[in-house]
Amino acid sequence: MKTKKINGYKFFTAMLALFAMASCTEDFTNRPPEDAISLDAYYSTNEQVESATNGLYSRTWFQLENKFFWAVTEVGSGNMYTNSSDVNALRTFSLTGTDPELKRGWSSLWANVAQANSIINFLAARVGPDVSDSVLQNTIGEAYFMRATAYFYLVRMWGPVPIIENNLNYQSTPKIPVNRTEDIYTLIERDYLMAAEKLNAKTRGSNYAENGRVSKGSAKAMLAKAYLYMKDYAKAKATAEEVINSGEFKLLGGSMLPGKNFGDLFKYAGNNNEESIFALQWKGDGNYGSANNCNTQFGIQTSAVSTSNVSYGGVFAPSQDVLTAFTAGDLRRKETIMLPGDSYPDVKVVQGGFLTVPSADEIGGQNAGAAIKKYCLGIKGDAAGPADQWGMMDNNTYIMRYAELLLIHAEATLGNAGSTSDAGALASFNAVRARAGLSNLASITFDDIFKERRKELCFEGDYWFDLGRISRSQATTIMAAQNRGNRITAEYFTPEPGDFLIPFPEDDLAKNPLLTQPPVPYNFN
Repeated sequence: MKTKKINGYKFFTAMLALFAMASCTEDFTNRPPEDAISLDAYYSTNEQVESATNGLYSRTWFQLENKFFWAVTEVGSGNMYTNSSDVNALRTFSLTGTDPELKRGWSSLWANVAQANSIINFLAARVGPDVSDSVLQNTIGEAYFMRATAYFYLVRMWGPVPIIENNLNYQSTPKIPVNRTEDIYTLIERDYLMAAEKLNAKTRGSNYAENGRVSKGSAKAMLAKAYLYMKDYAKAKATAEEVINSGEFKLLGGSMLPGKNFGDLFKYAGNNNEESIFALQWKGDGNYGSANNCNTQFGIQTSAVSTSNVSYGGVFAPSQDVLTAFTAGDLRRKETIMLPGDSYPDVKVVQGGFLTVPSADEIGGQNAGAAIKKYCLGIKGDAAGPADQWGMMDNNTYIMRYAELLLIHAEATLGNAGSTSDAGALASFNAVRARAGLSNLASITFDDIFKERRKELCFEGDYWFDLGRISRSQATTIMAAQNRGNRITAEYFTPEPGDFLIPFPEDDLAKNPLLTQPPVPYNFN
């Protein structure tokens, strides 16, 4: 590989191999083979520039999404149960900085920041004259989007963390202070706004192969969510309405797509559907960490029935608490939680035939008496797609769906009021309920929206953060009342105030003791 004209691009050069590692959807694979990349020639075509962000749609997220994300957001929130020692610390609020999965999740998010920084700072100087400026700007917009999203997780999990906009600035300065939470949200806002400016506009249609990459609408939708966390309800409402009025996204099973339904969202054939705002694009390629492990970890794995492609599985199960969350007639329940006797004619099992959920005694090793349906596809095949040697599959993982944007719009319209009958808020809120087979409400409160979010987004990684948005006393009361045990033994745990933020990995803290010092203001240039 050529090395001339590198100067300050050493970090960028080191990342090129990882950029080229992962293909995310079919249109992501048009790139030169890794062993043929020349630093001077690599970005000579539009296709090569477009491929620079491929890894940021999958591989950089894997160590977060493989286990730690679920261990925090779903087990920690009380939606999931597990007794597996590597992922159950937040079930009992005993997570420490020595936890290996914590380290992997933390490192994964910083990998996203580092690689996004490389593209933002250096890509423009590495392109040839034949590269379209619109392609270049869209690719840089993707990097801003990914950096904002990584920081959105960092600030909600850890609180104050260092803001790093160019990793080269810190090569010789490993001790970096943390910055104020409000500054991190300023960075997130600026990055999503920059992404919205640079990214292409889209209309999500039935050609799902064209929907994998993020768009202006994706950036604005995520920005609306960030505004909600910032309690800037006016901006959250206006931004959400801009996306709604654009018509880019549609609710599967809503009035615009009545032939589809909530369950279609989580099928392999549903990858990059009209409702998907941003989803991780898994694609097995023979390398560990390229595909989605949820089918193995969420499905049923017993001697009687197995939905796993390998000889292990069923690491996570529904909590006893979440089993009571769905009311009668809610069509989401069966597509979210599998109960004994439920039949799934599109989920193939190892033993032959299709899945009928066994009795509570036989349903799995977690003794939950139920199993997780979301992201559970069954064994590989035409309907479920391929699986790699680790049993990982190619179904997307949602970061945000249009249904959530509708609920954000309703909540932002409500704002600090006790209730609202605003027509726009009700239209958004009731569209989500109608798809679930539930009746319309004529007036809504924050509690209505809070509970609707839990049901709609269950097992998608949001409930922990929703609990973090309400008062500590309210969240503590909710979590202390949850049965966080299994169907045989009830267990209750009460979080302390410090349990709502994740501890820093101990080895990183040893290298950078400033992580636990008071945050300092960030100087935005």
